[in-house]
Amino acid sequence: MRLFESIIDANHRAVAGDASAGLHPAEFADELPIVALTCIDPRLNAFFPNALAVPTEHFIWLRNAGNMISNSLSSTMRSLAVACAVKGGREIAVIGHTDCEICRTQVVALLDKLKALGVDRSRLPENITEFFGAFGSERQNVIKACDLIRNSPLIGPKIPVHGLLLDVATGKLDWVVNGYETFQAQVPPELLGTPGPKIGGPLESLGAFKDFALGEMKFPDMKIGEAATRIGTTISDEADQLATVAPKIAQVARTVQDAAGQVAQYASKNLQQPPPIRMKSPLPPVKKAPLPPPIRPGRDFGR
Repeated sequence: MRLFESIIDANHRAVAGDASAGLHPAEFADELPIVALTCIDPRLNAFFPNALAVPTEHFIWLRNAGNMISNSLSSTMRSLAVACAVKGGREIAVIGHTDCEICRTQVVALLDKLKALGVDRSRLPENITEFFGAFGSERQNVIKACDLIRNSPLIGPKIPVHGLLLDVATGKLDWVVNGYETFQAQVPPELLGTPGPKIGGPLESLGAFKDFALGEMKFPDMKIGEAATRIGTTISDEADQLATVAPKIAQVARTVQDAAGQVAQYASKNLQQPPPIRMKSPLPPVKKAPLPPPIRPGRDFGR
């Protein structure tokens, strides 16, 4: 087993109650010392480097709030690079932990705490979340940090970058990112069809491609530099045409604007508003004609 494989194995056995669990540093002379980035949480003082079973002289400890990496050229990244280049660090481990208060602190609460310390909000960056690196998951934060370190130009490809998560209740380490693994894109076998020949194998296995000759390939006569020059010349010509037309467009726009101003001025002087419509006095109410008296039937009514 390699160094961190042995570290994880010894840690799990120790947490399970194996009193003999440990590490033999002499067996990993080519992989020590290690550089560890952890959080500033004081609870971690009791775990490191004991949880790793690594001697103190082989443990280079870097700490910041939330064991965060903001970008591949950050100050923490520079410290990691110097720890490897100057202090001889052979492997890097980003170690997050459970119950991280940095993870649980909301931006509003952080601003309130800063305000209580006399920090004016107006003097802070606009994007507080991005500036302080707030995150929602300890595990995802470790994965992100490992990815930034692995792709940083300050860290050489020969240095494994691991990601671990420490349970502050038990001291158990969970391996989140295995720095020894090399991730490669794998094409499903069904998409490959018949396996191709090995390098130096017989040409018969190439099938229809065996008669292919590289010299028969036809490439355009234009050189890359010539194509770039032609494209640049075309763009330059179009830019010159635009530069010539732009003043004319501006002149037409000014003429239209002047004409609109003259029309508005003429209208204000010569056009009169129509007189207001006045309503005549209302007609007198129509008098209702009196109704005839009701007909009262007499004794001979209906004969």
